[in-house]
Amino acid sequence: MALFNILAILLTLTAVFSYLNHRYIGLPVTIGVMLISFSLSLLLIVLSWFGFGLEAKAGQMLSSIDFDAALLHGMLSFLLFAGALHININELAERKWSIAALATFGVLISTFLIGTLTWYVMGWFGIALSYIYCLLFGALISPTDPIAVLGVLKTAGAPKSLEMKIAGESLFNDGVGVVIFLVILEIATGAHELRASHVVTLFMQEVIGGTLFGFAIGYLTYLLLKSVDNYQVEVLLTLALVAGGYALAGALHLSGPIAIVVAGLLIGNQGRLFAMSEKTREHLDLFWELIDEVLNAVLFVLIGLEVLILKFTTTSLLISLIIIPLVLASRFIAVGIPILFLRRFRVFSPGVIRILTWGGLRGGISVALALSLAPGPERAVILAITYAVVAFSIFVQGLTVEKLVKQMSLQEI
Repeated sequence: MALFNILAILLTLTAVFSYLNHRYIGLPVTIGVMLISFSLSLLLIVLSWFGFGLEAKAGQMLSSIDFDAALLHGMLSFLLFAGALHININELAERKWSIAALATFGVLISTFLIGTLTWYVMGWFGIALSYIYCLLFGALISPTDPIAVLGVLKTAGAPKSLEMKIAGESLFNDGVGVVIFLVILEIATGAHELRASHVVTLFMQEVIGGTLFGFAIGYLTYLLLKSVDNYQVEVLLTLALVAGGYALAGALHLSGPIAIVVAGLLIGNQGRLFAMSEKTREHLDLFWELIDEVLNAVLFVLIGLEVLILKFTTTSLLISLIIIPLVLASRFIAVGIPILFLRRFRVFSPGVIRILTWGGLRGGISVALALSLAPGPERAVILAITYAVVAFSIFVQGLTVEKLVKQMSLQEI
């Protein structure tokens, strides 16, 4: 199917689902459109049992979309920049050690715990999934998805300090998670031997290099913004920063997500204060808020439709029901260890671990990483349980996190 036709169908479905959600359901946009999209997918599957061929046609269209490329090398850079643009860097800096610990050690702990527990579960069901592929699943499911998290936090009414901690962690831990995923994938596929020097080098190159690169391109764009006073030109400069910077980071084997987050923080703070007129700030905010809303809605429609091309079995569903609480328990431990250590140096609310655990949503990034695996038996089972965890995360955690926040009545953390 032609690219334009695919885009036309996706945009039309997104617009219709957004209208239906706003008019009749009233859920947060991301959750609402995914719920309608997911329900439509299930309806098509049921209709196929009665001889209708709509599921096959829809599945054929979805198969022509490279989901991991569309997200990881398309939408992600724009969504991350839009999210980082409105983060106060001073408030982020106040919680830098908490965020850094959660985004690094938290992801590593979670990867190991989920991978190990998954290996045992697979063994109980007689599925021969190697330990390295179980770790691969742990790596792709451990990072919280900034797209899902930021979308829900907008309506959750969380205290500003809590929102900053969750948002800051999610903006950075996906970049770290992708690096860990790539390292384990290279080991799993035999591309590199497991050597500590190679792992450290790749981590430093991707994460530290991505941070420095993001600062460099962000500062260059800041200088360009400061030299002009024309909102059309300045909006185009930010578009070039996001698209060109992400592509160049990938070509240089640096972490594109981390680079764009750093650049977004710089433009959203330093650039907003010293390089933009009031008129430019207004247009820039409106433009990127619109980009954020549209791409978010399209992405979650796609996630809901992806169920059409997944192959679920009774065994995979049973495994998913066991894996979901294990993922939550691993998240609880991975959040708890850094927080308990940092309590020696600062005060945290007693409920912070619970809210960070339940508010750590998984989303499109996990699905995209699972889809990026080479075809094979490992990919099929990992993809099925990944989708189940993401669906639970969005529908159950996403719909109840607001209530949990209000119940906890968290104070400044």
